[in-house]
Amino acid sequence: MPGLPAFCFRLLPALLLGAAACDSAPAERPDTFVNLATVQSGPRVQADELDGAIRRQPRNTALLAQRATLRLAAGQPSAALRDVSTALDIDDSDGRLYFLQAQALRALNRLPEALAAARQAAAHQFAEPELPLLVGETHLAARHYAAALDNFDRTLRLDPDQPAAMFYKGLAYAATGDTSTALQYLQDAHSREPRQPEILHQLAFLLNAWRAPDDAARYARLGLRLDTASGPLHYDYGRHFELRTPPRPDSALYYYRRALQLDSTVYRADYRLALAAAAKGQRPPAIIPHLQRALRRNPRLPQARALLAEALEAQGRLPEALTQYRLLVAENPGNQHWTFKVWKVGQQVQLLLPDSLRTTPRYYYRRPAPVPARPAPIAPIEPRKPSSGL
Repeated sequence: MPGLPAFCFRLLPALLLGAAACDSAPAERPDTFVNLATVQSGPRVQADELDGAIRRQPRNTALLAQRATLRLAAGQPSAALRDVSTALDIDDSDGRLYFLQAQALRALNRLPEALAAARQAAAHQFAEPELPLLVGETHLAARHYAAALDNFDRTLRLDPDQPAAMFYKGLAYAATGDTSTALQYLQDAHSREPRQPEILHQLAFLLNAWRAPDDAARYARLGLRLDTASGPLHYDYGRHFELRTPPRPDSALYYYRRALQLDSTVYRADYRLALAAAAKGQRPPAIIPHLQRALRRNPRLPQARALLAEALEAQGRLPEALTQYRLLVAENPGNQHWTFKVWKVGQQVQLLLPDSLRTTPRYYYRRPAPVPARPAPIAPIEPRKPSSGL
């Protein structure tokens, strides 16, 4: 190569090796983000992470209690109860273990056993405010309202700002019919826990029952901002449209349907939809499913069973209608209308059955015997002739 200095030829191999090294370097990989949808967390995962530690230390009651607490938070009360029972077999002198056992039994709706475990927790020196709160809520679930109120008072003496005790105390007063006191305690609970949708639902529900729809709507709107997928809060907001002046029934029906889409257990929405359909004279298929679901959850809804029985009869579902009429007779003994309906529909059901399944004899039509001809009139008695022998 003419014109290049000699040292360039000495640098050329090094430059070629550097270029080859650059060509053989691996390409940089782009940064990748973790898909957060695949990341698992929460109490269930944390409880599973304790499995290894418990296998290494099977007699560690603290680990068993911690896993039981996480199982309860994850909605696994049966698994939590197993852990607590294992821990109590190892150490039966720890009051907190008995408290965890009571919590698990309450979550399984085994109320008498939960109360017994709570008594054991108190006997073993567990004196936290959560214990009388749990006992009171268990009594409330069992409808022992006086005992529930006593335990909520005990909780508030230990912790005067406990919003859960105020909330449950409000529910207990509402169940006993003292609505004004119930509203006071629920409002106190709301002032201490303003972002709890369940408190707002109960306030809205009671205010609707107290015929104060504007106040109920205010609490329902606050709750819906916090929980847009709450079926009970949608029902509360819809109910206020029926109670306000002037009413807006179409808006109410929209929120009732929305409540059922979000939560099929809101039986009051089913009930209100059925009443509206019956008032508009809609056909039985629009009424029957709503009433059946509502009565499964509350058999004492006013007019619901009568509407269901008549709708089933109108649709020709006579055996089901007969069952509902019999329940109406049991609920209203001596009512002549429902007693007649039982007899009438019962006769129709019997006619639909074959002879082998019939509980009453079948009476076939018999042609009446021919009526004999009218007998001839009796001839008058002829007068006797006077005798002539004297």
